[in-house]
Formats: sequence, structure tokens, C-alpha cells
Amino acid sequence: MESDSFIKKTARTTMKVVKRILLIALALGIATLAFLYFGVYERGVMSGKVLRITEKGMVFKTHEGKLNLESFGALKGVSPVAETFDFSVESGQTEVIKQLEEVSLSGERVSLHFVKRYVKFPWRGDTSYFIESVDRETKPQ
Repeated sequence: MESDSFIKKTARTTMKVVKRILLIALALGIATLAFLYFGVYERGVMSGKVLRITEKGMVFKTHEGKLNLESFGALKGVSPVAETFDFSVESGQTEVIKQLEEVSLSGERVSLHFVKRYVKFPWRGDTSYFIESVDRETKPQ
């Protein structure tokens, strides 16, 4: 009878410890995923001409684009194709997508403000660079 009570107490204590460990592991997992999803690794600006902006994907529709950096021969012997910047636009940013489509058709030079995220998720885009805003560059007179 005494040993039965001891076994039950030990089992209860063990279950409490296991539950606490699982809760801590779950909290750490959620915190890690939140950091990887929302964390920003880099912020910056790239300038050039938008070559294309497309919507692609079978399951997750994402907006992807390519910017021609136009380095004016700074990289000798390098193909112009190698001087491009691939980027994604999050689906909720309809105004940015509209601006990118306009400048892609007009051939205007633009500055793209971007953030680089730690991890790519398939519903966000193909790259880890996400455009936040578009500045149209005015031509000097």
C-alpha cells in the first residue's frame, strides 16, 4: 500500500516535469518561428530599372520582380544579366505592386526600399528580399 502511494506520487511528479518541459519547448519553438518570420536581417535601397514584375505560383500566388542595377560598366567583363537584383513583394502591398507595374512599362529609373528576411517562406515569395516602397527618380534638368 505504501509503495503504491509512492509510485503514484512519482508518476504525478514525472508528468508535471514532462508537461513543463513540453510547454517550454513549445514556447521556444513559437518564439523562434516568430523571429524567423518577422525578423529583418537587412534594410536598404537599390536603384535601377525594373525589368519585370510577375505573379507566379500554383498554390501560393506571389509577386516576383527583377531590377536592372545599371552599374555603368563598374564590373568589367560581366554580362548585364549578372547585374540584376531579384526581389519579392508581399501580396498585401497592392500600391507597391501597382507602382512597380507602371515603372516596368515606362522604363523609369527607380529606387526600391527593401528588407531582407532571415528565412524564405513559400507563401511570401521566392526571395528573402521584400520591397517596402518605390521612389521614382526624377531626371535632372
